[in-house]
Amino acid sequence: MRSLRMLAESVRIALRALVANKARGALTTLGIIIGIVAVVTTMTAVNGLQRKFRESFSAVGSDVLYVSRMPWVVMDDFFLFRNRPRLEMREARALERRLRGKALVNPSLDRNVDVKRGSETLEGVALIGTTEKQSQFSTAQPASGRFLMPNDLTYKKSVCVIGSDVREKLFKGVDPLHRTLKLGRHEYRVIGVMEKQGGSFLGGPNFDRQVYIPITSFVRNYGGRRHADVNIAVKAPSQEEMADLEYVVIGEMRKVRGLRPVESDNFSINRLDTLVGTFNNVMGVVLLVGLLVTSLSLFVGAVGVMNIMLVSVTERTREIGIRKAIGATRRSILLQFLFESSAICLLGGTIGILLAAGVTALLNATVMPASLSLPIMGIAVLISILVGVAAGVAPAYRGAKLDPIEALRYE
Repeated sequence: MRSLRMLAESVRIALRALVANKARGALTTLGIIIGIVAVVTTMTAVNGLQRKFRESFSAVGSDVLYVSRMPWVVMDDFFLFRNRPRLEMREARALERRLRGKALVNPSLDRNVDVKRGSETLEGVALIGTTEKQSQFSTAQPASGRFLMPNDLTYKKSVCVIGSDVREKLFKGVDPLHRTLKLGRHEYRVIGVMEKQGGSFLGGPNFDRQVYIPITSFVRNYGGRRHADVNIAVKAPSQEEMADLEYVVIGEMRKVRGLRPVESDNFSINRLDTLVGTFNNVMGVVLLVGLLVTSLSLFVGAVGVMNIMLVSVTERTREIGIRKAIGATRRSILLQFLFESSAICLLGGTIGILLAAGVTALLNATVMPASLSLPIMGIAVLISILVGVAAGVAPAYRGAKLDPIEALRYE
């Protein structure tokens, strides 16, 4: 009970000291405000980038393996992969036959084309030749109309399913279903419009700026038998079977390509979690470097708080002597100045968080994705308190160890 009274008394004295020196307190908090704004903005920027990355690839299944000529993330010498033979449609069909009953296989081809409707042209649209199974590999579904069907592939129909960006920029409020688009030099009838999935991120694919057509029509109109590089997606029956399926796919692809046991794989198996892991590692390094740089301003602010607290202890030497003379303990003096420095930093941290929220909103609206979350705010508050305690330890200890007689003599 006595300890609680001592603590309450120390808190009251510290608050009175802050109120009595408003100008000094305001200037002292400025360094902490700048430091917290820098640290919080760095964390919100990285958090926003990670969130945007997850949103951009949310439509891509995490239970899918992608057989490609090149790895998505090249960690070795690029020239080791450059001369690999391209994947062909016959290989995709052979793999599909070998995996029938074990996994779902979907080949696809792609290229960029200009999409035209009347006098309007949309350049650099991703044209994807695929099958009706594409809809089973993605969480994104048509918002209107339908996706491709087996008959579309069998009869090589000139039909297409467009992304939301293509609809918005070429049709401008007009219902695109059953209307005609020109994809390169060939005309296609729109049979479906995909739901909005989010724009491009850091140069990655823009899933809203895509057009799907039957892969048979793609081969007929745009080539693909000899020169195109086929991408083969293999969907596992469940997430738990992904690891086993990867070994099966590697073994079957080696058989399809006629590789001898001593020969290395001349294809790559890619997974979304590998890409996510690589991105998270990069973002972790960016965050660490950013925090190291921005923490310098926080360190400068902490030094400022410590200097002001040392001045405060010196100015209040007689007050400390009087308090000790009437029974105040070293602990109560120590707590008084620690609380005072923590209160200054906490006030600066609160203002810094509010300013950082404004900076985050501005970044999110103009430059890059940024996201302020409750954990980040909690970390900022904790940092503010820790900085306050660290900055106040030396001044508080100096005040606590003063001799009461010498303190009373101080002028």
